[in-house]
Amino acid sequence: MKLRTLLWPRRRPGSLWWWFGLRMSALAVGTVLAVAIGMWAYFDIADTLTLRQAPPETRQEIERLREDPRGNEPRLWELMERYHNIERFGPGLTNPDWLMLAVMVVVAIPVVILVGLWLSRPLSRQFVLIAEAARRVSEGHFGNRVDAVTTAPDELAGLVRNFNDMTTRLQQYEREVRDSSAMLAHELRTPLNAAMGRVQGMMDEVFPLEQDQLGAILRQLEQINRLVGDLHLVSLARAGQLPLEMDSFPLQELIAERLEWAAADLDRAGIKPVVSAATHIQLYADRDRIGQVLTILVENVLRYAARGKTLEIDANSTPLGTTITVSDHGPGVAPEHLPAMLDRFWRAETSRARHSGGSGLGLAIAAAVCRAHGGELECGNRSAGGLIVSVRLPTRTFVSTG
Repeated sequence: MKLRTLLWPRRRPGSLWWWFGLRMSALAVGTVLAVAIGMWAYFDIADTLTLRQAPPETRQEIERLREDPRGNEPRLWELMERYHNIERFGPGLTNPDWLMLAVMVVVAIPVVILVGLWLSRPLSRQFVLIAEAARRVSEGHFGNRVDAVTTAPDELAGLVRNFNDMTTRLQQYEREVRDSSAMLAHELRTPLNAAMGRVQGMMDEVFPLEQDQLGAILRQLEQINRLVGDLHLVSLARAGQLPLEMDSFPLQELIAERLEWAAADLDRAGIKPVVSAATHIQLYADRDRIGQVLTILVENVLRYAARGKTLEIDANSTPLGTTITVSDHGPGVAPEHLPAMLDRFWRAETSRARHSGGSGLGLAIAAAVCRAHGGELECGNRSAGGLIVSVRLPTRTFVSTG
């Protein structure tokens, strides 16, 4: 069985191996059959022309003798010797049959080359399109896409899809880097200017050298440090280098813990959270990171949707994994802004106004943590108003004890 697999490995019918192998094999078999049929036609025509040189009576006799060649061998050889070219029965290269075979091979070679080029044209055309797109991407044109050749093999179609996904991601990263650079400069400049102003004021004796002034400077520096730490976390997660301490824990306990941490802020906002999480759900994940995601989502509700007076947390499990949803009755987000909500430093000026606070990194961090676990974060508007954020974790991070 191993030898058979080694000599004839399994391949999908649409794979490059099958696509190219079948076409080239069909071309080779077709060429052999064409030469064989050509030689058969040559012998038949040559025999017909030879028999025409004989009288009708002799021709009829030969045809009759051929019906039983072994029983009429002496007479048949006599007639064949009289009318056929004796050189055709010799094994040497002087045999005209070899000349005809050479002519057929010479004629078949350019035909084989042309048909082979025509059969491999979809393959070549797809590679040319990919190479041209790769060249343009290397020049910085990340919006370039490759058109799929419909007759190309499945593996190349998959390569085209992956290439287009890559350029889409590169284009997104380029946009994020461009926008993030400007936003980062603004986010850092504000606390830096405030801290430098206070230090300069104390040096010029405008502000007294007191604990209150030093505390204000420390708070500004802590804001900068937190912003840098958040950016570092997002960068690690995007690079697939975010360290995770995987462990099994009850999801309901984690939700209760994070709500208790935010209890004072929720009371001040007049929000009474409603939790509908199955008690048996057991997650296998990084507890602190998933807790960080929950804290970010709760803080978003407090910051942007507190007037809705509602915070609903739901969790359910399926064979595919676990889904945690956090929803509110706030203003929601315009549909055109939903795809950009997970971008770094994103804020919609209407529902996510700058004066509400925050760096714009919260959802980007939450999405990065979910991706590091092999899951995803999705945002959408509720039909009854408000925003709903879904945390989806795959089966490999899910264990049910129920």
